[in-house]
Amino acid sequence: MNWITVGADRFFDNLSDVLTTPLFYIGDTHFSISAIVKVIVLAVFAFIVARIVSEGIKRSLLVRMGLDRGSREAISTIISYILATFGCIFVLQGAGINLTSLTVLAGVVGIGFGFGLQNLASNFISGLTLLFEQQIRVGDFIEIANLLGTVENISIRSTIIKTIDGLFVIIPNIKFVETNIINWSYRDPRCRLHIPVGVAYGTDPVLVTEALLVAARMESHVLSHPSPKVWFRGFGDNALNFDLLVWIDQPQESDAIKSAINFLIDYEFRNRSIEIPFPQRDLWLRNPQELSNFFDSRDTDISNGQVFPQHTKHSKPQPNASFSEPNKTGPKSLNNWTLRDLLRRVTYFEQCTDLELRQLIEYGYRQLFPAGQVVCKENDPGNSFYIILSGAVEVLSQKADKYIATLHEGEFFGEISLLLGTPRTATVRTTEDAILFVVERHDLQKLLVEQPNLADQIAQKLSERQQALRDLGLLDDDALEQTPFLKIRKRIQFLFGI
Repeated sequence: MNWITVGADRFFDNLSDVLTTPLFYIGDTHFSISAIVKVIVLAVFAFIVARIVSEGIKRSLLVRMGLDRGSREAISTIISYILATFGCIFVLQGAGINLTSLTVLAGVVGIGFGFGLQNLASNFISGLTLLFEQQIRVGDFIEIANLLGTVENISIRSTIIKTIDGLFVIIPNIKFVETNIINWSYRDPRCRLHIPVGVAYGTDPVLVTEALLVAARMESHVLSHPSPKVWFRGFGDNALNFDLLVWIDQPQESDAIKSAINFLIDYEFRNRSIEIPFPQRDLWLRNPQELSNFFDSRDTDISNGQVFPQHTKHSKPQPNASFSEPNKTGPKSLNNWTLRDLLRRVTYFEQCTDLELRQLIEYGYRQLFPAGQVVCKENDPGNSFYIILSGAVEVLSQKADKYIATLHEGEFFGEISLLLGTPRTATVRTTEDAILFVVERHDLQKLLVEQPNLADQIAQKLSERQQALRDLGLLDDDALEQTPFLKIRKRIQFLFGI
């Protein structure tokens, strides 16, 4: 047994000599295998501590500060790099290495690093640039080289992108410096979508405009401000080309939103019998007389007793008459009229051309209110202006428990709170089925610019209604002085620049 013990002692002595034998010197400090292992372990420990500390700061302090995800990730990564750097410095100094003695070695290694690992160096510097500039941050929805996705992580060498299909793509950081990047989330996430649509020649452009705008406003992800627009792109080979322009604030859902809008466009086109044409070609005959002689000879054969099969020609479906020539006046049938025909029933718009009405349709939309429904409530903020296209509404004061007035077709309401900046002064409720033309606050200026006569009517009605509300005790003289027509007209000119 003694020889085994002696052999083990000799083995461990030899192993100790091997581990402690100096391999090289840096300055006055020698390095052995055990010293190198110790430095590596401490360096790894420093990296782990730096990572834990940076994650703790990100999840506690930065979250409480209310920073967005991209800022939290960038700050956390920079803190991790700084802590790891200081950790390595402390480890080297703890190992007895004089850092000034590493300057020459660092210069030599730097030259080799620049030539042999230039791609890694470029990616590292590019990663630091991304973190400090923060033009691209974690959580941003970007497009690079026809690749759409969300930035999941920015590391030393690469950036990880999660595509809309759920795939993770690793892209070197240098690509974000050398190529053009579309950052859909930068500063303002709102973006505009272009949805092209072609309709058959002969289709009424005003009817197409109304259908496209109705479809856009039916989609909940489409923003009401800026308002949807319709552009007439031009005359194609087989169709009239239009573009529906809508604004959204969820660019990562753009494909899904386009799909939903296309479904709605198809639905509205079917309801209005608007045709989307197939590609077609015109056939020109050089010798029509010979073709006529050919058919004449076949007619002669038929008269002699030979019968040929005949092909029936299907007639093209005609547009829904209720959209082109309305001939009923009931509340239900009026809802089937085009918005253009409904607007022509209003005094302010009866002389408008089709082009003017098409522009008008872009500023507002129709909305059907059944009898007894509240359109707007007293003391609510005023965001919309209403014109009655059909039906009637009653104006009530819940505060004073008084009936104020009944408004009928062609009249308007909602202008007081919009123009004076006050809450709704009364509650408006329908007395029968009513169709209203609704104009949002941000589009009222454009409407009044196009219809100066309407601005005069609004000023006149506003002065009359102010006096009526003041007589009922619903307006405070201290809060709002009595304002005649001319002063209100000047206020409209000042507010809307018209």
